[in-house]
Amino acid sequence: MLHGELGMDVAELEQLEDRLNAYLARFGDCFRRSDTRAHLTTYVRGQLSDLDAKSVEPIALQAGTPVRTLQEFIAQHRWDEDGLRRRLIHIVRDEHVNKNTVAIIDETSDVKKGDKTPGVQRQWCGKVGKQENCIVTVHLAAANEDFHCMVDGELFLPESWSNDRERCAAAGIPDEMVYRPKWQIALELLDRSKEEGIEYPWLTADEGYGGKPGFLEALADRDQKFVLEVPRTFSVWEKHPEVTEQPYRKGGRGRGRKTPRVKSGESSPRSVETVFWHGEAMKAKRWKRYRVKDGEKGPIIWEAKRVRVTLKGSDGLPGLSLWLVVARNVLDGELKFFVSNASEFASMAMLLQVAFQRWRVERCFEDQKQEVGLDCYEGRRYLGLKRHLIITSLSYLFLSQTCQQEREKKSGVDNSANSRRGRRNRCQLVTPS
Repeated sequence: MLHGELGMDVAELEQLEDRLNAYLARFGDCFRRSDTRAHLTTYVRGQLSDLDAKSVEPIALQAGTPVRTLQEFIAQHRWDEDGLRRRLIHIVRDEHVNKNTVAIIDETSDVKKGDKTPGVQRQWCGKVGKQENCIVTVHLAAANEDFHCMVDGELFLPESWSNDRERCAAAGIPDEMVYRPKWQIALELLDRSKEEGIEYPWLTADEGYGGKPGFLEALADRDQKFVLEVPRTFSVWEKHPEVTEQPYRKGGRGRGRKTPRVKSGESSPRSVETVFWHGEAMKAKRWKRYRVKDGEKGPIIWEAKRVRVTLKGSDGLPGLSLWLVVARNVLDGELKFFVSNASEFASMAMLLQVAFQRWRVERCFEDQKQEVGLDCYEGRRYLGLKRHLIITSLSYLFLSQTCQQEREKKSGVDNSANSRRGRRNRCQLVTPS
């Protein structure tokens, strides 16, 4: 059983029955009643099965459970979904986080009909690549070496919903849940992990998050090391400008400019693309080639170089001192821009290793939707959606662990083989021949 072929038929599920029961028993104290606890097993077994559709109705029908009963389990029955999520985070913390672990932030969207699904509205839908009636959820994944899983997720509540509290109340959305930018939701997910004892050595995300100076500043305040992709237009200073508290009045009259401000005569910030093409420090750097990972058609090679820059902060003033990393695909010339608050001693190979981990969360989304039913929620209550997100991550963690155990079994649990596989997943400098 490998990623991409994760759904299990009845025979495969029966072979894993003891393992699955032992896994689900770890969450047993989140349920006061044994019959409610049994519904968790029904839901997870349905998500792990080879059903074509993995919404409540087909799962219930396959298990011989009344559809209404399973609907009530998800959206109404009393059980501790927050405790379930905490237990999942603890398993990831204790069994899957090490010095090479990378936290990955990303979002996904699912097309929905009507206007009753919590958070649904016409908005950008990455799934179809255009504006569509959909919901958006923000997620936190964890990856190291040949393992990855989803740790947490939360609904993005659009402003149109947040401003209509009657509509929110009808969907069971708590009064304290209001509109927040997606990058702020991402910070909430990271904070929940940290509250449960996970310290991620690294974090990465795409330019939708990396392009928000407030996000970078908040990560730095949390002492979180990051390598984030940024858009070409992202503003930085090549040399840290001086800041003054002295007001400036043209001709000595009129209202002074606000302070603090960048001192008159200092250079203006420039886009990272401009720094790449015209910055003297960047042009003086030589490209070095790195094998980022092994693809289906062979090694994937990028060349990269870096310089120190100063972030234009959320207040418009010079802020964090960062690495600006420019990477270029040697095959097609594609350019990517990253910034990192890593130390002066962090190697380029390590920065690229982190930066190019984002495919892991995309794989999590693909597997969760194709194999576990992440996109199959059809309810109208926020509590049901929240629980669906948590249980889907729980089911996917079991699949990821099972796949890892099967790989180790096939390799004879050979530590040297596992070590070699880990090295193949690491970014390496390509030395000239």
